[in-house]
Amino acid sequence: MTAYLIDALVLLAYFGLILGIGLSQRSKSGSMEGFTLGDRQIAWWAVLASILAAEISAGTFFGAPGEGYALRNYTYIQLMAGYLLARVVVSAFFIPAYYRHNVVSVYEFLEIRFGPRTRRISSAVFLVTRLLASGSRLWVPTVLLVLGWKVFVDPQTTPMQEFWLYAAALVAITVLTAIYTTLGGIRAVIWTDVIQVVILFSALGFSLWHLLSQTGGWNALQSAIQQPALVDWGAPAEGHPGVWGWVKGVLETEYTVWAAFLGSTFVTLATHGTDQDMVQRMLTAKDKSQSARATILSGVADIPVNFMVLSIGILLFVFYQQHPEFALPKNAKGAADSSQVFPFFILTSMPVGLRGLVVAGVLATAMGSLSTALNSLATSYVRDFHFRWFGEPATDGGKVRVLRFGTVLFALLLISVALGTAWVKAHNPSLRIIPIILGIFGYTYGSLLGVFLVGLFTKTRGNDFGNSLAMLAGFIVVGYLSGLDIDLAKTVGLGTGLARPDWVPVIEFPWRILFGTVVTFGVAVLFPSPANKRA
Repeated sequence: MTAYLIDALVLLAYFGLILGIGLSQRSKSGSMEGFTLGDRQIAWWAVLASILAAEISAGTFFGAPGEGYALRNYTYIQLMAGYLLARVVVSAFFIPAYYRHNVVSVYEFLEIRFGPRTRRISSAVFLVTRLLASGSRLWVPTVLLVLGWKVFVDPQTTPMQEFWLYAAALVAITVLTAIYTTLGGIRAVIWTDVIQVVILFSALGFSLWHLLSQTGGWNALQSAIQQPALVDWGAPAEGHPGVWGWVKGVLETEYTVWAAFLGSTFVTLATHGTDQDMVQRMLTAKDKSQSARATILSGVADIPVNFMVLSIGILLFVFYQQHPEFALPKNAKGAADSSQVFPFFILTSMPVGLRGLVVAGVLATAMGSLSTALNSLATSYVRDFHFRWFGEPATDGGKVRVLRFGTVLFALLLISVALGTAWVKAHNPSLRIIPIILGIFGYTYGSLLGVFLVGLFTKTRGNDFGNSLAMLAGFIVVGYLSGLDIDLAKTVGLGTGLARPDWVPVIEFPWRILFGTVVTFGVAVLFPSPANKRA
């Protein structure tokens, strides 16, 4: 009982610190500019911490160790090359354009360049995609709490009981985060993110140290690594010899060097250049130079973070080889559920106090990514839709009240999506976390990025009508190539989807945004811009 009390005190101290910092920013968020952009007065290093907090969700905290456990190599880290390259492009072209036009919602840039329809469609794509993506990963930190119940209270918990446990936990986390986000605006988001990143890094560092001390150190880690250890050049698809067979194999593999330099570059261009959730953090910096510094350095920081989480996953495999545990959560095939191995280890093998810190780190990742999502969803909805439909209040106080209403609205919507995801996961425990989260973006963000690239890199191409067709074409092509039609057909019992030749690849999630971008850009540039919209 004393052990659990210490862990509980660590968690209470964390919650008290976060709420205190978040609520302290309320007095500085009484204007539109203050609530959404912090009056563009946030220090670059705080912006850097906020970007990291938004990126390193609980899905990464559990999902990346799960990838390390399942694959036992570092091929996932190849994607960091594209992540860093894309940040350089975003800092050189996207951020200066947003500062030059003084936008709050990045989709305002599209109205300036093309017209109101492109802005509304793009903002709607962001709202729906971000709502689904953030909601689907909101349930992830509750895995730890539900697993604790199963380990210490009732090992025979049914899927329905699991669902209700998930529901109670995610509602509590969302309400707590929504309180300080609604009252403190972007300043509360960023300054709580700073604390949350410190706690997160401490939790990961202590977890890695503890596992190394329990398994035999770096030698044990190295002996468990499977080939390819870091770089995977890809292999031909089975039954398809020749050059196209190799291309097909690469497109159907998640982590290769080609996905790193092509696929992940486009993924990051989309998430860091066109996603209000991420860009809004960048626009709080004092100028474009400080924003660029924070953006690029966040890509550098991603490398050691992902090395740590993948190493933790590999060491977990070593630990459970040395200390077999029959109570490890299993997937539908009877093997260990890689997404729950790290949570199980935290609950059953972490020392007192450290366990409380790591649980706080998990909650920090959840609350950090959730607070950024709430603030950006509210900002985009209010700026791009609410003010158009209901009129813009005359005073700053009125505008901020609408923004707070939007924050509460999207908190409720995120809870709804998270409950749906928890239901699916409870009944399909073999689902892997990382591909689910990143896959949602892949279907729509290529269309979004394609339109932004037309606006940034051409002066006379693209218009509202052409952009609408281009974005639809990008979505249809990506949906077909990624097998979305197959999944939907199986879900509703209509067979195997559209007929497709055997040589057509079913592309993995790192490639979806690239194909969507190319198709959208290629169609959109066929249409000329109106004379009054040519840059």
